[in-house]
Amino acid sequence: MEFDFSAILLGLTVLFGVVWGLDRLFLYKQRKARLDAAGTEYSDPVPVDWARSLFPVVLVVLLLRTFVAEPFRIPSGSMMPTLDVGDFILVNKFAYGLRLPAFNNKVVDLGEPQRGDVVVFRFPGFLCDDGTGKLIRSGDPGCSDPHAKVPSQNWIKRVVGLPGDSIEVHGADLLINGKPVQAEEIGPYTGNPQRAEDRLMLDMGATVWKEHLGKVNHMIARMPAYNIPNPIPNAKVPSKVPEGCYVVMGDNRNNSEDSRWWGCMPEKNLAGKAFLIWMSWKGWGTGGVDFSRIGTVIH
Repeated sequence: MEFDFSAILLGLTVLFGVVWGLDRLFLYKQRKARLDAAGTEYSDPVPVDWARSLFPVVLVVLLLRTFVAEPFRIPSGSMMPTLDVGDFILVNKFAYGLRLPAFNNKVVDLGEPQRGDVVVFRFPGFLCDDGTGKLIRSGDPGCSDPHAKVPSQNWIKRVVGLPGDSIEVHGADLLINGKPVQAEEIGPYTGNPQRAEDRLMLDMGATVWKEHLGKVNHMIARMPAYNIPNPIPNAKVPSKVPEGCYVVMGDNRNNSEDSRWWGCMPEKNLAGKAFLIWMSWKGWGTGGVDFSRIGTVIH
């Protein structure tokens, strides 16, 4: 089951605020007068006391997560080698504007994503029948029930194409507005073969490259022996990026379900810009805490 933590925080804030507020408006004075008359020391009922104590705490957490920074954990290897499975990152929530919690409607416009930004967004795809009766996420709008509500899930990718850009992808070759994106090979990928994500990349002969995406220089991984992604343009992604949309791709170019599969990422789905790794946990017996990654600025 997937939980929208922002929605939970919003619900708790409203609940605690209503309980505390209604008590103060309609019950507090009578209760206090009754206890004073009886010579009893005043105390709030337990539910009211909890609401009064927790309301400001939950409200502050909600405001910080909604408008300042929100923590996320990287669950997959689609952004390797930039972001590893088990990295805990912070996301700037005001980089692209202020949005209402849970509803994600933008209320203050503060900017737009730039080429090379690593962005967190709500997955914009659909729920589809995989042929066995199981509902799976898909980028295919022609699936059995393209209007089924998709539970909120945050994804992370790198912005490659901006609205109005002409994008072409053919295997490892990326062209933006007719110009090839330059990349130099650094060498073979190295990792811990005890970890499933590393073992896959080692078995598939992954190589690491430095890509120059506009003003951003960052690392990507290539392993064509594993998978050849869809080219762009295709049925879901036109050669020219539509207004209000962005083409996003994972840095693990041959192992990332991204715009090449499900289309452009709508601006309305943006959650924020990833900027810092504050913790990295490789797992028991496979590295533990990776102190070398803590404090890494995300480029």
